[in-house]
Amino acid sequence: MSDRYRAVFRCIGGCDEEYPLDEVVYRCKKCGELLEVVHDMDRLRERTAGQWKELFDSRVGTTKWPYGSGVWGKKEWINPEVDNENVVSMFEGNTNLFWAKRFGKMLGMNDLWVKMCGNTHTGSFKDLGMTVLVSQVNQMREQGKNIKAVACASTGDTSAALAAYCAYAGIPSIVFLPSNKISTAQLVQPMSNGSIVMSLDTNFDGCMKVVQEITKDNTIYLANSMNSLRIEGQKTISVELLQQFDWEVPDVVIIPGGNLGNVSALGNGFQMMFDLGLIDRKPRLVLAQAEKANPLYQAYLKGFDSFESMSPGKTLASAIQIGDPVSVKKAIKALNSFDGIVEQASEDELANAAALADLTGMYNCPHTGVALAVLMKLVEKQVISKTDRTIIISTAHGLKFSEFKVGYHECSLPEVDCRYANRPVEIEPDIDAVREALEKELKGRNTGG
Repeated sequence: MSDRYRAVFRCIGGCDEEYPLDEVVYRCKKCGELLEVVHDMDRLRERTAGQWKELFDSRVGTTKWPYGSGVWGKKEWINPEVDNENVVSMFEGNTNLFWAKRFGKMLGMNDLWVKMCGNTHTGSFKDLGMTVLVSQVNQMREQGKNIKAVACASTGDTSAALAAYCAYAGIPSIVFLPSNKISTAQLVQPMSNGSIVMSLDTNFDGCMKVVQEITKDNTIYLANSMNSLRIEGQKTISVELLQQFDWEVPDVVIIPGGNLGNVSALGNGFQMMFDLGLIDRKPRLVLAQAEKANPLYQAYLKGFDSFESMSPGKTLASAIQIGDPVSVKKAIKALNSFDGIVEQASEDELANAAALADLTGMYNCPHTGVALAVLMKLVEKQVISKTDRTIIISTAHGLKFSEFKVGYHECSLPEVDCRYANRPVEIEPDIDAVREALEKELKGRNTGG
């Protein structure tokens, strides 16, 4: 396909500078703004909307390399420049939609769904972008470019994805993590996959400053979302959602946001489908932030007239504990294009929303808890209608945040009234005592619905 479909980096600042995807460049050399990947839309329009739908649907579940991947099944829209033999993929994506039937019923909603992006190789949506970025690096190395390693700053999930995909490709990786600010489960993933792990006594924003300096040496490639190849992979979430609903557009999509790449990625995906005629309307995007790391929410309150970075407070939603998000301009553009809303959730709200939803069969990471809490707020305020088809983007698997879960049920989380904590019943192994305790417990629980 590479002889037919084309994509390039283009400056988002309006100067229209362009660079090939195999150039090591993250910002416009003319004005310093971020870049985005743009596609030859005229070439893409040579296929009709129906033909694109048929092609993408035909690839789901196939073993034909690399199209069985939820990302590379949309290769023409993502990165047509990479040769198939250089693709680094673990058949990521194609994650399930969870019908939140019981949780939705609590809110009076019958059409509430959770896109389980954490049900993927390293346990988070970051795999979707990393397969594209590492594949591009793999191709550049095959072409003889001197790239010794790939590096990122991370609060956990990005480092896990980078480490795994680089290990799969045999490319050295370097991760910069804020010490004592991420879960053990997240820290051990890049260690296990052989990354050079640098634990810095700072927050994510401090790690980001270091990695940007380190990657000024073009032999170390930057893997953070300021590299817009990552956004290309993540935008496939939008396409998957539409496929799973037989190409019907949902009303509302709620996305947790920290560095803000994901909201711009989903916006790009929906916009591309709209421009190519696969859909005739766009959903409303909601960006959910933790109250302790809410610079975009503060800007939203001022109509996006200005944006000020902040020093984020410590939040249970550690992956979005970011006060100076790189992709803020892209995020604001997406929100303005999709009738966007920004709302926040406190520590108490996010932890209890996650726990309440867990009681209906989920197992939520704290960032999904932020999105669930925002949903509850907006339904109560009647900003989201109970009849809206609403999608929560679950960004990571709850098993990566076991400390959060244990802390909740041990009632040891700061600033959280753990209203749904569920402790084991300590009892002697006496059958009469067990029966009595069970009878008492079952009387207090509604097991129906």
